[in-house]
Amino acid sequence: MSINATLFVQAVVFLLLVWFTMKFVWPPIAKALDERAQKIAAGLASAEKAKAELASANQRVEQELQASRTETSNRLADAERRAQQIVEEAKARATDEANKIVAAAREEAEQQAVRAREALREQVAALAVKGAEQILRKEVDANVHADLLARLKTEL
Repeated sequence: MSINATLFVQAVVFLLLVWFTMKFVWPPIAKALDERAQKIAAGLASAEKAKAELASANQRVEQELQASRTETSNRLADAERRAQQIVEEAKARATDEANKIVAAAREEAEQQAVRAREALREQVAALAVKGAEQILRKEVDANVHADLLARLKTEL
């Protein structure tokens, strides 16, 4: 065999191998590579979508946390205002009660003073009657002279 024939046969075999590979082997490999590329692209798209959803979820969480903080601070402020209001109401009630107690004490003191004055008038009237008895050297009848004794009490 000559080198030309060998070279020719090898070229034919090579062409048959290229044709066989292009016809039967290459399409399943290309299909598998395409499927793999699609799976990778789908995975990357899913990853991007998940990343965007994560960012959105983080943003919602931050908004909820901010709203919660605001609501908490508002509730604390309301509670402090309410506590101040309750303290002020209690002070006002205590002041009113103290004023009532003072007024009642003043009224009672005035009544006691009036009673003491009346008792003192009675005693002064009794002393005046005794003094008049001693001056006149006779007994003064309280029932007979009631009008005179009443005038004496009012003058005292």
